[in-house]
Amino acid sequence: MSLRDTLEETGNDATSLGAERTTSAEHKPYQELKSRIHRKLLDRVDLAVMESMPPDKLREEIKILVERLIAEENLAINDAERQSLVRDIQHEVLGLGPLEPLLADPTISDILVNTHRQVYVERHGRLELTKVRFENDEHLIKIIDKIVSGVGRRIDESSPMVDARLPDGSRVNAIIPPLAIDGPILSIRRFAVVPLRMDDFLQYKSLTPGMAQVLEGLVKARVNMLLSGGTGTGKTTLLNVLSGFIPTTERIITIEDAAELQLQQPHVVRLETRPPNIEGKGEVTQRILVRNSLRMRPDRIIVGEVRGAEVLDMLQAMNTGHDGSMTTVHANSPRDALTRLENMAGMAGLSLPPKAMRQQISSALTVLMQISRLSDGKRKLVSLQEITGMEGDIITMQEIFTFEQTGIAADGTVLGHFQATGIRPKFVDRLRVHGITVPDELFDPQRTYE
Repeated sequence: MSLRDTLEETGNDATSLGAERTTSAEHKPYQELKSRIHRKLLDRVDLAVMESMPPDKLREEIKILVERLIAEENLAINDAERQSLVRDIQHEVLGLGPLEPLLADPTISDILVNTHRQVYVERHGRLELTKVRFENDEHLIKIIDKIVSGVGRRIDESSPMVDARLPDGSRVNAIIPPLAIDGPILSIRRFAVVPLRMDDFLQYKSLTPGMAQVLEGLVKARVNMLLSGGTGTGKTTLLNVLSGFIPTTERIITIEDAAELQLQQPHVVRLETRPPNIEGKGEVTQRILVRNSLRMRPDRIIVGEVRGAEVLDMLQAMNTGHDGSMTTVHANSPRDALTRLENMAGMAGLSLPPKAMRQQISSALTVLMQISRLSDGKRKLVSLQEITGMEGDIITMQEIFTFEQTGIAADGTVLGHFQATGIRPKFVDRLRVHGITVPDELFDPQRTYE
């Protein structure tokens, strides 16, 4: 049975629409018209039939039915308005309503919904106000619930905050009243439909060819790495790109709060945390997953981001044979990143002396990368540092590559250049042992890259 059959069974007599007929759609707000047609569509079809139909066929059926309902209402609308109404109702039924056009735009990196009245997007590092609106807060909450329920999570007054993800890996955060005073707030961090590669980073001048060559060698030589940066700097994106250099013969286990990484290797096990249920039970944290992953015979462990006590288990894994593991952390500088690791390790409840904790960090990590988002919206790998050990109670590092900002152009573009510091890193010897040759010219401080 088709949707049209179910519609006809419920009666397609135009008189069933009652007194809601109108001779012109211009006299009614578009949102009200769309909502009314949508409600009538749902009232007069069999939802079970909808769920059993393939998406392409369902989309075509919805188009036919919406056009029939428009005809029954005698709406005086032009072809452009008719197509817009059909498309928007298709988005409501099959997708995420007003968000669908934004999700289909590959130039948008962030979608920021500030209640139903206001939607911003980020394009090329700049925020822009869009014309997208929701009908009301209930409409927005319905879309939020559709997103979070798809990954087995919930949002309501008893649990008004949630982290989730879209099917393409895009990160979603939602917060609703009473915590959000003015109305529901939805933030979507987009993930590229086609995952970025190192060539894209080079094209965007986020790093230099020499730095890319060194990073590829570090991954293949199984060097433990930490990526540091602020919110929205591209830590997860770079982590995803670096993971592409991992040989296909290795078993990789990823651990994330919301699964975002898009690894291309054939042997990848993806683990995701679980929030507590309505009774406050059943929570599975990253620390539990890191511990469990050690029993799963991993070659490498990749933690999307360390935020708490799991950092201690991650460091211990790096120190006990799981070379080549990687993770990210929120921090404004390489030194701050190490301090954050130390502070988070303290959350594990172990009373380790500061020096012992720092020794654990210095022996586990070899390379620390700092990523920054500059004032013009561009992301760059501004510092690559090698952790060399301890001097007294202090972890010692030496900077290998740096980005030096020299000014700002009239159009707001940040001016600067990449260059090596002239220090030949100790990890070059490890790369050579693994058959990876890195030219000494890459560390020449006289060579600069715009």
